Amino acid sequence: MKTKYLIGGLVLVSTALAGCDDFINDNRSPITQEENSPTFWSAETNVIQECDRMKNFFDGYGYGGTTGTFYFSQLSDDQAGNAFKDWTFKNVPASGGYWTTGYKNLRHIMCIIDGVRGSYLDEKLKPKYEGIARLMRAYVFTELVKRYGDVTWLEKTVQVSSENILYGPRTSRDLVMDSVLRDLDYAVATIPASTAKDDWSRDLALAIKSDICLYEGTFCRYRTMAENGAAPNEERAKKFLQECANASKQIIDGNYTLSEDYRAAYNSVRADALKNPEIILTRTYDPVNSMHSTVSYTCSSTAVAGLSKDAFDAFLFSDGLPKGLTSMNTSDEGEVDAEGNYSIAKLLEVRDARLSSITDPIVYYKGMTWSRAGAMQMTSSTGYGVSKFDNITLPVSDRQNSAKNYTSCPLYYLSLIYCNYAEAKAELGTLSDADLNETLNKLYKRANLPMQTVAGLSSIADPANKWGVSNLIWEVRRCRRCELMMDKDYRYWDLIRWHQLDKLDNTKYPDIALGANVKNAPVKPTLMSGDYFSTYFGLNRIFEARHYLYPIPTEQLNLNPNMTQNDGWKGL
Repeated sequence: MKTKYLIGGLVLVSTALAGCDDFINDNRSPITQEENSPTFWSAETNVIQECDRMKNFFDGYGYGGTTGTFYFSQLSDDQAGNAFKDWTFKNVPASGGYWTTGYKNLRHIMCIIDGVRGSYLDEKLKPKYEGIARLMRAYVFTELVKRYGDVTWLEKTVQVSSENILYGPRTSRDLVMDSVLRDLDYAVATIPASTAKDDWSRDLALAIKSDICLYEGTFCRYRTMAENGAAPNEERAKKFLQECANASKQIIDGNYTLSEDYRAAYNSVRADALKNPEIILTRTYDPVNSMHSTVSYTCSSTAVAGLSKDAFDAFLFSDGLPKGLTSMNTSDEGEVDAEGNYSIAKLLEVRDARLSSITDPIVYYKGMTWSRAGAMQMTSSTGYGVSKFDNITLPVSDRQNSAKNYTSCPLYYLSLIYCNYAEAKAELGTLSDADLNETLNKLYKRANLPMQTVAGLSSIADPANKWGVSNLIWEVRRCRRCELMMDKDYRYWDLIRWHQLDKLDNTKYPDIALGANVKNAPVKPTLMSGDYFSTYFGLNRIFEARHYLYPIPTEQLNLNPNMTQNDGWKGL
């Protein structure tokens, strides 16, 4: 028998390892200096503590100097940073990555599940805490499946004797996701309702279920054997899409309302975030113990990773029509204002109001700097700024100081659920005008756009729609993109599940590497393509089918001869 075992990079050292106890002693996680026993797990305060540590599985805005999945996840067509981010992997890594993190988190989860089941807790309490742990097991396994496809499913804590797991083949991703759905259903049934916006609740379980089921339903509809290793499965797609719609509707019919301020969910301090009527779960920060750096990256001397031309062009005009159909002035040329700044304020006035909440009214870059509400002079990688996460009412020193930001981060929120529900219903072919009135029309209203009907959206034949989907699906996806721009890496994973990852290839879609029209600017940027700011730094991001899945780390393959590498990464 091998004397070193690896499940997802989690090293189980020596044959003396028998379970959580030795893991705790060696790694001080998940429990710190406590005995893993029925006595420990029979104290509800200990169980709550270990459950709350799982909230750190949500990246949010990150902590201290670490970056989260808002703004910083720039492998998309929404942003073009200074380095124009390439594919996550170009070669097979030796070890680590999310495989390590995911299975380490699963170890924590399984300790909670097994601990609660074997504890002396009141039998009425056990389902609640097992439900919370199984909710997060569903979440973590989904993140693994999204990245790696087939993975090793864990039903119980791995022991040294569990050779069928340690040396077994990966489980089919479809079977894993079936188990994920069972975990989600258990969580919804057992986690109590709560109005707390920073704690576990039944609505949070429904929101996570909504997100996961939308991903699975659309992925199974659009996947291909050649690029995803499995053919489309309509029956499976409809099942998960309906599960998404059902979960979303329960939240929509609940006690949430859309905030009037689009940016409030992203830049409020803790007290205001906890009162925001559209928040389901927020990650709160405070100016003493828990801070992040997201705001500082959008209003300091560090160049902002600005919006791409492709993202800017995605926003509708105020008549509710896209750039290719509107009769309004579609020029994207700015003008020099009285202060000598290169202004696009007039362009923003006639567009979806979300655009002016996301970016700045001034185009700025090296040689044409600008300052937002007292901040130092700023530059942007594309000329377009990012104002969405900044709160100009807070002290400038707090906003600009890296790792000193304390605005709260929305993790699950009503506008996301509106987008999920509308898309699921549109994919099912059951989206109605009443559904639109409950969801997207509320987002359109907040964005100062005309209300829509299913027939109206279906009649918008945007010439930019070359994705092989209906006008209706295209417009529903557009609304999602604009609503969730730079949120939680959604855009990248949306392109994966829609089977449109090739849209991140800038040799085929050059607008994703371009920025603002600087034709009229008094100082031109160093790099331009025609009249547009260019982010090209000698790198072309060229799509290959293998990018739909991450490679399995070499260390895993060496330790388990029954584990195979993902297609496209073999031999690299």
